[in-house]
Amino acid sequence: MITPMSDTLIGTLNEKPLHAALKAWYAQPGDQFEVAIDGFVVDIVRGDLLIEIQTRSFTAMKRKLRKLTQTHPVRLVYPIAQEKWITKLEKDGVTEGKRRKSPKRGRLIEIFAELVSFPDLLAHPNFTLDVLLTQEEEVRHYDPKRGWRRQGWITDERRLIQVIASHQYETVADILHLLPSNLMMPFTTADLATATGQSRNIARRMAYCLRKMGGITPVGKQGNAILYERTRDSRQ
Repeated sequence: MITPMSDTLIGTLNEKPLHAALKAWYAQPGDQFEVAIDGFVVDIVRGDLLIEIQTRSFTAMKRKLRKLTQTHPVRLVYPIAQEKWITKLEKDGVTEGKRRKSPKRGRLIEIFAELVSFPDLLAHPNFTLDVLLTQEEEVRHYDPKRGWRRQGWITDERRLIQVIASHQYETVADILHLLPSNLMMPFTTADLATATGQSRNIARRMAYCLRKMGGITPVGKQGNAILYERTRDSRQ
């Protein structure tokens, strides 16, 4: 059941700048916005296609996506900041002060940190994942009581500067391209971490997701470490 939200603006009341900017960037003529479908509010409806933009953890979307993909084609859009600038507000919490570029550069492989919430969904014929590499600005204010993890700095909002590139994954075979070309088969998660230049934790999440998707298969052990190989037929 599809019901336009019209003037109620449900779903936009607490919308953050990054989410709103990505929705505007993604929009095409004829799109409907904030539409109630099967008990959920969907960001963009384009004909039969439902488009959801998520800028944070996938955990909260698990039930929604599983439900919607039963009856509709669904595209999930997720941004990864390839380049990020950090702006710190002055003590008044309004005036923008120092602005610096973060040395961290986001990579596509980071998507696996979120896909652990529903790794098998990419094998579903109604599900597509779009990962956007972006430039963004993160605005922070100082609050020593709440921001102990960042020396007192709390993120207020994230702003889109521009979209650098868009990568679409429709099948398990598509996302297997994120495995490094220099990765020898079979491999352990330690091998994967070395080949990708990422932490062992990210490598474990990547292996977990690809295994649940049916993209890789355990074939044995090397000491206590599991050995994996590409599954012959990974186009599920």
